[in-house]
Amino acid sequence: MELNMIELRRIIEHSLTEDIGTGDITTNSIVSPDSVTRGIIFAKEPGVVAGIPVAEAVFRFLSPGIKFTAKVKDGDSLQLGAVIAEVEGDARAILTGERLALNFLQRMSGIATRTAALVEKIKLYAVRLVDTRKTTPGLRMLEKYAVRVGGGFNHRYGLYDAVLIKDNHIKVAGGITQAILAARHNVAHTIKIEVEVESLAGVTEALEARADVIMLDNMDPATMKEAVKMVDGRALVEASGGILEDTIVNVAKTGVNLISVGSLTHTIKSLDISLDIGEIKPRSTQP
Repeated sequence: MELNMIELRRIIEHSLTEDIGTGDITTNSIVSPDSVTRGIIFAKEPGVVAGIPVAEAVFRFLSPGIKFTAKVKDGDSLQLGAVIAEVEGDARAILTGERLALNFLQRMSGIATRTAALVEKIKLYAVRLVDTRKTTPGLRMLEKYAVRVGGGFNHRYGLYDAVLIKDNHIKVAGGITQAILAARHNVAHTIKIEVEVESLAGVTEALEARADVIMLDNMDPATMKEAVKMVDGRALVEASGGILEDTIVNVAKTGVNLISVGSLTHTIKSLDISLDIGEIKPRSTQP
């Protein structure tokens, strides 16, 4: 997944409006408008970095003339103290944009770091780790991008690009078969249809109704393995529900094609990243 720069600008503009309001009264009361400075963004703990273009865009939004020099690229592993980027130019813009740029970097890097750790655990198996729609409202693009940076894959982006029939849809439709047939009748032939099942009987019904993807919801590994055997390649099989670091390998061993993990984006520890500002000088003395 690539960053949509139009969407990124909208996110940054909204976020800066929330943070700055009518103005950064602290910075503007202390720092002269003609001052320049140089800052270093660095990692305070190991991890996988994600969001460098986003941080750069924050500073450039506030001051197009800011010089942003990345020292690593998204997806690189960071050691403690590693320099991520240098930023140089308008001192007010750098101080005003510092928190937002770091917020994006920290959260996106936290997502990439966790994703990379889970991908590493299942690297010996022919299975993809995928995210979910359990994202921060308004920041889905950034969080799903961070999953890709960490080596994972994206599930559907929103409610509009794939059919995912869940338990409540099945109840409303009157059953798995009825839900699949209704969806197939009403959506374009290019759209995949996935259905969530909770039992082997549900797997059988989903196969008979020709689902493209069958999601095994909260099944134990032994039942998952039997479901994969039943499907026998006639549909993609996704495992979902409560999959953690200590269970993901056993799930991968069942032969499922996909493992979806909501906690990749909804339960994340942000990576500790900081920005240190150097001397603030009048613009005329800038080398």
